[in-house]
Amino acid sequence: MHNLTEFLARYKHWFLFVFLEVTSVVLLFRFNDYQGSVWFTSANFVTGKVYELSSNLTSFFTMSKNNEQLTQRNIILEQEVKELSTKLYEKTRDPQFLSRGQYRTLAKFRLIPAKVVANSINREDNLITINKGSWDGVRKDMGVVCGNGIVGTVYFVGIHYSVVIPVLNSKSNISCSISGRNYFGYLRWAGGRSDIAYLDDVPRHARFKIGDRVITSGYSSIFPVGVLVGKVKHVYNSKDGLSFRIAIQLSTDFGTLRDVCLIDDSSILEQRHVIEAARDSMKNLTQDPTSEE
Repeated sequence: MHNLTEFLARYKHWFLFVFLEVTSVVLLFRFNDYQGSVWFTSANFVTGKVYELSSNLTSFFTMSKNNEQLTQRNIILEQEVKELSTKLYEKTRDPQFLSRGQYRTLAKFRLIPAKVVANSINREDNLITINKGSWDGVRKDMGVVCGNGIVGTVYFVGIHYSVVIPVLNSKSNISCSISGRNYFGYLRWAGGRSDIAYLDDVPRHARFKIGDRVITSGYSSIFPVGVLVGKVKHVYNSKDGLSFRIAIQLSTDFGTLRDVCLIDDSSILEQRHVIEAARDSMKNLTQDPTSEE
């Protein structure tokens, strides 16, 4: 207490000076219109800058969430454009295309946005790691897409991260079809270039041309029908000569892949459960030695 009293006594002149300065400034700006307007303008400018800085900081910290929402919306819009383009193309070739049913798009499904945190394109068995896991609703065997088309299938699910088997993996095997032609085969990657894969087992009587779109067929329990895969680039004969092998120019650029979405569809999940139940039933039937003839 003695030290505080001594400090105030020593610097009392400075305290008095500051008090008088503040009082004079208040009186100056309060009772003079010109000085008051200058103060009001300056205060508003400073306040505006503070609010602007606060808004920029808030936008920065919410940027990741906004990007995820934009990615999800972009994928939906991309698929809607492809749907309209395909319908227009089919209509010019076949006026009865509407009778073949509705063209399903990703807009009908719940999409889980995710970011790629690890990726490779130069190995035989490439893998992609994303920043979403079981905590976010990710399940094994979910289909993964991006704004340009198909990406791959969820292989392993952790709590906060998951591993995806992309098209660029020797174990990837996805049922695809040629849009508007109703011919299908299985998409496989043979290594080498990251923008080329091959559609195998296409029947020899199939009729198509270079540049035709290739989409998911919907015959698997992973992808719905209509997700873009790429375009027909070249046609070869299979090794046994009984079918075609088609080189596909992939629509997805795996080298720059950053944002993806996982397809969460209850009907696909139900279809997968039915298929698995049927397989288990067939195994039990063939392994049961007491089954009646």
